Amino acid sequence: MAVRSFAGKTPAVPASTWVDPSAQVIGAVQFGEDCSVWPCAVVRGDMQRITLGNRVSVQDNAVLHITHDSSFNPGGFALQVGDDVTLAHQVMLHGCTIGNRVMIGMQSIVMDGAVIEDDVILAAGSLVPPGKRLQSGYLYRGRPATAARPLTDEERAFLPYVAGNYVKLKNQYRAEAE
Repeated sequence: MAVRSFAGKTPAVPASTWVDPSAQVIGAVQFGEDCSVWPCAVVRGDMQRITLGNRVSVQDNAVLHITHDSSFNPGGFALQVGDDVTLAHQVMLHGCTIGNRVMIGMQSIVMDGAVIEDDVILAAGSLVPPGKRLQSGYLYRGRPATAARPLTDEERAFLPYVAGNYVKLKNQYRAEAE
């Protein structure tokens, strides 16, 4: 079962969003329109809410989770993802906030309380430590992630393009599944 309730919380998945049968979407998860969750990805809103905007692509083996409320993490951290966001293969997001028009490269990790502002590319294999803020308009890379350079106009145009391309691809998958 790819989409399931937990502790009385059921994922909200609009008809335009596609979840691969091998993926797992659990608990308090809210999707926007035209999202896609690819093979073996896990979106687990079991102890805090996960909210994804429109045209978010959660690619193969990605893990999206939260930070629970405790004396060690007062209030915890929900996971918030904006519109036109591409989460590449094996990305891990944990209790962080991602803006609009963001691409997070393969095997990158974004930790608790981190914020990635709008119009950012995070290079493959990068690590955003807890509480760090990545400012809008830059390519970041490394462990820990640091600004490498400002985005070019072409890269800025690429961010909504790649999100739209994944909308087309999920529509193809949906059509073949019917």
